[in-house]
Parts: sequence; structure tokens; C-alpha cells
Amino acid sequence: MKALISVSDKTGIVEFAKELENLNIEIISTGGTYNILKENGINVINISNVTGFPECLDGRVKTLHPNIHAGILAIRDNENHMKQIEDLNIELIDIVVVNLYPFKETILKENITLEDAIENIDIGGPTMLRAAAKNYQDVSVITSPKDYKKVLDELKINNKISKETNFYLSAKVFTHTAHYDTLIANYMREKANLPKYDDTITMTFEKIQNMRYGENPHQMACFYKQVGHNEGMLTSFKQLHGKEMSFNNVNDTNGALELLKEFEEPTIVACKHSNPCGVASSTNIYEAYLKAYNADPTSIFGGIVVSNREIDEKTAKEMSKIFLEVVLAPNFTKEALDILTKKPNIRLLTLDNIDKKQSSLDFDIKKVSGGILVQDINNKLLNEPNLKVVTKREPTKKEMEDLIFTWKIVKYAKSNGIALGKDKQSIGIGNGQVNRIWATKQAIEHSQEMISPDIVKGSVLASDAFFPFDDCVKEAIKNGVTAIIQPGGSIRDEDSIKLCDENNIAMVFTNIRHFRH
Repeated sequence: MKALISVSDKTGIVEFAKELENLNIEIISTGGTYNILKENGINVINISNVTGFPECLDGRVKTLHPNIHAGILAIRDNENHMKQIEDLNIELIDIVVVNLYPFKETILKENITLEDAIENIDIGGPTMLRAAAKNYQDVSVITSPKDYKKVLDELKINNKISKETNFYLSAKVFTHTAHYDTLIANYMREKANLPKYDDTITMTFEKIQNMRYGENPHQMACFYKQVGHNEGMLTSFKQLHGKEMSFNNVNDTNGALELLKEFEEPTIVACKHSNPCGVASSTNIYEAYLKAYNADPTSIFGGIVVSNREIDEKTAKEMSKIFLEVVLAPNFTKEALDILTKKPNIRLLTLDNIDKKQSSLDFDIKKVSGGILVQDINNKLLNEPNLKVVTKREPTKKEMEDLIFTWKIVKYAKSNGIALGKDKQSIGIGNGQVNRIWATKQAIEHSQEMISPDIVKGSVLASDAFFPFDDCVKEAIKNGVTAIIQPGGSIRDEDSIKLCDENNIAMVFTNIRHFRH
């Protein structure tokens, strides 16, 4: 038997090659792999001795030769193939051990040039892998050091590798090369400014971890990350303490994090089932947490809390008074960690560059039966030039601050969504109702029940889309709302504006909506 070894990832390759040598398997190798094996005392044949041709063009051409590919692709029980192999004096290659040039590692480096990236596009490696995988009935092909033991165990016990194992290894090859080619394709598309929404779209992701289960215990689940564009994204979190993150933990934390990124001043976002339940900004994170907690002390229990400032001792003491699933922040002081880690199950996460927003190159993807819906990331909050006061009374400076604060919240409420805000604190959020008036009533009743009967007086209201009727405005006025922000665009806008004017309410049109389904 003969094995061809040419690997970029040299983890365990010396030990594996020694085991092959002990099994009387001849080894052919190339370039850096050849040198390492030779230096470690392994009897290895240089690829040039097989091809009868020197490596050339700075290593661009070394394995692209009939002596290599015919040796891999020949079907052993095909008499015509075997006669041609004999006539051409080509030796069979039974094991191919190849992994590819580090293209991903190259493009993730700082200030990488296009030329450097191009030189790390492997040509010979994928060709050998695909050839060996195609001929899996006769050839074993290995791309990962994780499979070395499996192959060796079978060779030692049976003196051969089973067809079942070869087929398993073949399938892994096509996954490996598809991932590799997708990375190249997406890099080149970006550099060439090809259309974002082309006739075909290719995506690839790498596993971060297995989940215990999905949304429900009977569903399997895993967490994957995209390659690149991960700075400040949830896929880059570091877990300091607590139970392993679940599917729902990740999904809910991501919903809270997306909203948090809208704020620059010290802000806390509390989330439940990926819906915001308490949001507040203040001059420091302790005050912000108290305000967010008081916005909905019931729903925050068992929820997710994210912060855009370090968690200090005072804030940690307050957090420790209730059950929280996850706390995510840029950092925790030592004193805060001492307090929170006394709770064995709470998940404490840190995230660098927590304020960094998603790249406009990214997609927002929704799975549907048989396909996906793909759209741009919703990274716009307002059309500032189109922000228009449509009532006789303009909002006061304080009202405008609260309107913008509350508009940020309603952007991340499930539609139909309504949010009430006051003093940079959410006081009521109506999420995901099939009727906008229900969402309005829910937000108002929630705030009155959770905070105080009079809390709505002097507050502002934000709606993620226009009011089809003036019923929501009537409800807001009846309960003391003094200013409203909404996209506008209904054929009955004038009904709502007139009602506001009659009651000295300020109304602002954003001319941009934020449906979130």
C-alpha cells in the first residue's frame, strides 16, 4: 500500500506517518510535509520521484500529474483501468492524507493583500481530495487529524479500511472542499463588488458548540458561526461562569444584544423570549439596571440582561437578588464576579466591542419550508432628514429624547409593536399582537399594573408602523401620553393628527417603519 501525505495542518501527522510506516505502508509527500517527516526519521518518498518532474512555479505545480491522479482514480476491479496503469508504469495510491492551504487564516489577518490571499488558494490539494473521494471504493481519503485513529485502528485489526469508512471519509471531503470554496467565493465576490443578491448565494458556517437541545427538548440543535465579520457579535462571546448556553439562551441574548447596540450611554436591556421587557439608560450602569428592573420586575425574572458597561459590585448585588439566566457585559469587576459566581447556574458572558454593529455585508436570513428569505440587516434607525413634526405642537427637548429612546425599543419589539417610555426608561411594551390597538392597550395596562396607575401620564409612545385608525391615539391620550412617534403613511393619518392637535399632543413621523417578524 502507498499513502500520499500533504497537509497544511500538521497536527499529529508525524505520529500518524510513523504508524503507517510500521504497517509497511510506503509514504509519498510534498514540500513542507516531506521535510517534517524526513526530519523525524520517517522513510518518505519525494513527490518529484513519483512524477519524474520537479516542483515548479513556486510550488504552484507539484501534484498535478497523471502519475498521481491516475494512481488515485484507477478503479481496481476495472480490467481496462488496471491494464492502462500497468502499461503506463503508474503505481497505485491507496491512502490520501490532505488538508488545504490556510485560506481562512490568511484572509482573517490584518492588512492582508489580495495577492497573499490568492497565493493561499489551494489547487492541487482539492484536486487530490476530490479524486480520492470519487474513488472511495478503493481509496481512503483523510482531511482531519480527528480521523487518524479511526483509520489506524481498522488497518491494525483488518489490514484494510472498510468501504463504509471510506464512504464516510469521502463525504467529509466534499463538506471540507465546499466550505473551503465558499470562503474563497465570498472573499472574491466582495473584492470584485459582485451583486449582493445574485442568482445563487453560498454560505458556510463553523460549529461553535452542540446545544443540549433546541427550542424544545425533542429538537436537536447546534450553534454555528460565520467566518469573518464576527467582531462584537454574539458568536464571539466568552463564558466566564455558569451552565452551558442553551439554544433559547443564545437566541434570547442575541435579541437583547441587537437592541443594546442602538445605545451609546450606559444602558441595560432585559429580555424574555427575545422580546425586550425592561430597557433603561442613565448616567451609570447601576442606575440603568435599577430602572430596567423596575420597568418590569416580573418578566425580568429568569430573563436575559445585557449591559454596554462593565458590571460593578453595586450592580452585581442587585442582580444577585433575583434569578437571571444570562448576564452579558463588556466586563465584570472582580468584586462583581465574586458576588455573581456564588450562583452556580447563572451564565456570565463577556463580549469585546459590544457596541459594534453588524456589517452591511451581512444578511438577515429567515428559514422557510424549502428555502430561505434573505434581506439586508436592518441597521437604520431613522431617516433623520425625513423626521417630521406633523402636529401644531412640537415635542419638548425632553419629549424628543424620550421619543428617540422609545423608538429604539419598538424597533426590536415583535410587530405589531408599541412601546411606552419616560425619562429614558421603558414603562410598557406591547409585543407581537395581531391588532395594533391590542398592543397599545397591553403596553398601557402593563405599565399601570407593573409600575403605578399614573405612570403613563407624561410618557411618550412609539409605534413600529403607522396607525390604520385613530383608536391607538385615543387610547394614548386617554391615559396621559403627551407625545407620539410613528412612521406615518396611513390613508387615515389626518384623523390621528387632528386628534393630537385637539388634545395638545405632539406627533412625529419617522417615514421609516420597523416591522419585526
